[in-house]
Amino acid sequence: MDINRRDLLKLVSASGLGGAGVFALQGFTKQVLAQNQPKPTPLQIKKGEMLYRQLGRTGEQVSVIGLGGHHIGRPKDEQEGINLIRTALDRGINFMDNSWDYHNGGSEIRMGKALQNGYRQKAFLMTKIDGRTKAAATKQIDESLKRLQTDHIDLLQHHEVIRMEDPDRIFAPGGAMEAVVEAQKAGKIRYIGFTGHKDPLVHLRMLEVANQNKFRFDAVQMPLNVMDAHFRSFERQVLPRLVQDGIAVLGMKSMGDQNILKSNVVKPIECLHYAMNLPTSTVITGIESMPILNQAFEAVRTFTPMSQEQVKALLNRTRQAALKGQYELFKTTSQFDSTAKNPEWLG
Repeated sequence: MDINRRDLLKLVSASGLGGAGVFALQGFTKQVLAQNQPKPTPLQIKKGEMLYRQLGRTGEQVSVIGLGGHHIGRPKDEQEGINLIRTALDRGINFMDNSWDYHNGGSEIRMGKALQNGYRQKAFLMTKIDGRTKAAATKQIDESLKRLQTDHIDLLQHHEVIRMEDPDRIFAPGGAMEAVVEAQKAGKIRYIGFTGHKDPLVHLRMLEVANQNKFRFDAVQMPLNVMDAHFRSFERQVLPRLVQDGIAVLGMKSMGDQNILKSNVVKPIECLHYAMNLPTSTVITGIESMPILNQAFEAVRTFTPMSQEQVKALLNRTRQAALKGQYELFKTTSQFDSTAKNPEWLG
């Protein structure tokens, strides 16, 4: 699918962003058009059952659906989790999400086993670390590499940047960023990002501290869903900045670990379509069974860019349920804050 000015402006219009977001995306439109003349690069390409998009400015092609690392650790039978990973890879999902702390390392161990016998070559492998000190981060990186049975991680992210002081700790002398940059120079990791789910102001603070240290992230992961637009919105406050800076947008919590579905105002595939309709490189979603994996592929099969009217109608439908954040518990409670429950992981 070739991209031209009309196509890009249609994407901007359909994104449902406010004025600042539209302005940022229009700037991005000009940048993309300038960089890709005379032969435009497609926004996304279709291969088999899957759509692929570019990972920010890296040039990497990643599946529009990413396999959530926490959920593949949930099946009691380890082999079931391994089969889910391999089936996803065989059918075209190449973005593999994980974290050093998921199931006390169990998710990484499963992933490492699943990636044997040639499957590592099919995967764009991401994991996350919690350590805020250089020593803790170095230890966690090496442990992740061992569990994942690989000599390199494609994308390593600082996990759960949910406190205003987290950016300062990460970038401080002797902080985690020193370990991550050293690991990158040693060839242990390729790209660097961060994640968080609490408040867009913390993400903006992380980007500002990075800028002060003359560092630009390759990717940023954050909640993007049908309710976020109404309450402490990452979509409205952070996403335009990432697009403007060419930083890959990784969407997560499109259904809020099923909590958004409990509102009874939206269906699973609508949730995935909304997040896919934003300028996301990939939408990471929890998949813990074959029916849910099939649901993700059905969302890809049926996805078409949403019109501005469709976006508006969906947001109108979710507004009342979303206003107090009662279905985005990752923002309003400590339920999803694993490092708050285990502060020793921070170092």
